[in-house]
Amino acid sequence: MSQRHCFALDLKNDPGLIADYEKHHRAVWPAIIQSIKEAGIEDLQIYRLENRLFMIMEVNDDFSFEKKQAADAVNPEVQRWEEQMWTYQQALPTAKPGEKWMKMDKIFQL
Repeated sequence: MSQRHCFALDLKNDPGLIADYEKHHRAVWPAIIQSIKEAGIEDLQIYRLENRLFMIMEVNDDFSFEKKQAADAVNPEVQRWEEQMWTYQQALPTAKPGEKWMKMDKIFQL
């Protein structure tokens, strides 16, 4: 049985940077796709409204945020990707120092 997690993050409000960010996401590096799948993430989608991003992640029962974070910390390709993406991203106003994608609370389900 899968679980869904939703997150929000902002991009820097610059049309050129936003276009570049979207370009990168049309050609995500194979090592990044592999790391996502190996973590137990079965589906991952990112939506954008102006400079606000929403990420929807479907994970299997083997997924753990702690395991994903540990694997990412020792994967140089993931670290390089995250560093590059941070040039386009900015923390939400209520984010703690170092916090990027913030987990959203589900408030309704039909």
